[in-house]
Amino acid sequence: MMSGLSIDLSTRDRVKIAGKMLVGALAERGDGVGEVQIAVKVEESLGNCPKYLNKKDVKVHVPSPRAVEGDVDGKGAGESSGKSGVLLGREAVGVVEKADMFFLSSTDGSTMDTNHRGGPKGFVRVVRNEKGDVVLAYPEYSGNRLYQTLGNLRLNPRVGLVIPDFETADVLYLTGETELLVGEAASALMPHAKLVVKVVVREARFVRDGLPFVGEAGEMSPYNPPVRKLAWEEGVVVPGQGEGMGGNVTLLATATLVRRQILTPSIARLTFQLHPEKGGQPVLRMWKPGQYITLDFSDKLDHGWSHMRDDDPQSLNDDFVRTFTISSPPPPQSEGQEEDVVIVDGTELELTVRRHGPATGLLWRHNTRVPLHLPVLGFGGAESFRIAAAAGGDPKTKAIFVAAGVGITPLLAQARGVIAGGQDLALLWSLRAEDLPLAVDTFEKIPGLAKVTRLFVTNLRGADEAARRSMLEKTEVEAVVPRRISREDVLGSTTSTSDNGGPQTQTKYYLCTGPELHRVLESWLQGQNVVSESFNY
Repeated sequence: MMSGLSIDLSTRDRVKIAGKMLVGALAERGDGVGEVQIAVKVEESLGNCPKYLNKKDVKVHVPSPRAVEGDVDGKGAGESSGKSGVLLGREAVGVVEKADMFFLSSTDGSTMDTNHRGGPKGFVRVVRNEKGDVVLAYPEYSGNRLYQTLGNLRLNPRVGLVIPDFETADVLYLTGETELLVGEAASALMPHAKLVVKVVVREARFVRDGLPFVGEAGEMSPYNPPVRKLAWEEGVVVPGQGEGMGGNVTLLATATLVRRQILTPSIARLTFQLHPEKGGQPVLRMWKPGQYITLDFSDKLDHGWSHMRDDDPQSLNDDFVRTFTISSPPPPQSEGQEEDVVIVDGTELELTVRRHGPATGLLWRHNTRVPLHLPVLGFGGAESFRIAAAAGGDPKTKAIFVAAGVGITPLLAQARGVIAGGQDLALLWSLRAEDLPLAVDTFEKIPGLAKVTRLFVTNLRGADEAARRSMLEKTEVEAVVPRRISREDVLGSTTSTSDNGGPQTQTKYYLCTGPELHRVLESWLQGQNVVSESFNY
């Protein structure tokens, strides 16, 4: 009994076969490379859709296979442990972490199935990698509902995996048992995933240069969802894990869109009224400045299952749960005691959002004369990103907030309190020229913020520059710089003196930018005290 997969990564064609092996032959060529020929009686076959197949230009490669035993069991790696069993070494883990596809075989005892799983690089996560305790996990995306692989794993959890590295021809072979996680169990391990396969690895073989082919990366599949990280990984927003949530996704309140103010061509301020569930447990407690709200758009945007959806491929695996940083502070009467204040019916909050994707598109176009009700799953956000709380009010600590575009939102709810409390604050804000009205509006709403702000403006053109600058004249902004932010701008902002004229002793950076600028900032700020907020929603 055997199974296999015929696949063409240049065209995204694939056909599964299963049947009986009739005869096989092994020949050795002059260069020492073996060549296998197998005759198979095909008893089952199925052509599969092109979803989650990333194109590659595959070429023949003459391998020089070398089994790297120490890279899968810890031998020769300077590790000592009384435990026995598999352990993935650095190279093997690297293959897992960069993989955008792998192959797996399963059986129900009477027949077999071989197929691929694909996605963005990093869609397979390493849950644990300790001697004798290696666990991987990957999300199961929307498929054809035949459940040939999942059905086998439900009946027989044993699985074999092959994870290829198309760049180096290295390959990792794994066997083990699977556990299927569904619903809350899946999202508890991997937020935003509805179905997760956990693989407990029993045996592993890492072979360097073991593949008879290499492949150059081409177009990624438009059906690939974003990488789903594990719940404890940095930057992961866990839906429903807000105040009083206890980690369970529970409807705490309904948010009703009541006002929308267009600030720039792509940015709007949205005002919501909160209506807590009557008699609901747990209760929804007041948000803290700098926190986010988690809203569920699935009732409005989820069209249900379909095999293919070329007009909107991302929607097939979207849970339509979104988080937005709250840009308004809590009501004055709750200041400093948010944990003890229960939100009352009609409490308003503001979100400042950029139009991007289906959820914000709905918020942007919805007629506010017709109520739009969205389930609230909770509030959340790292305590370390609250400037006043993190700095402890220490006048010798300077807070430098680096924002890009709507990355200013975590500061909007905090700035009044930070400035009023005498905290030494500097804002480095990068934004496009067309978004300058957001800056003007922000400075008008938050007195004193402009004086500690340097604006780095891109896309200024000719006559526009004079018009844009005139918008800012009345705001008393510290500086308007017509270029991108630089390393010197960031590191030079640490210069300051304390009230007694002495040098500033501490600096803390708060980063809220897009992924590319965030990576650059982290490279500039190595060794500095840095906290950051996820910019993805």
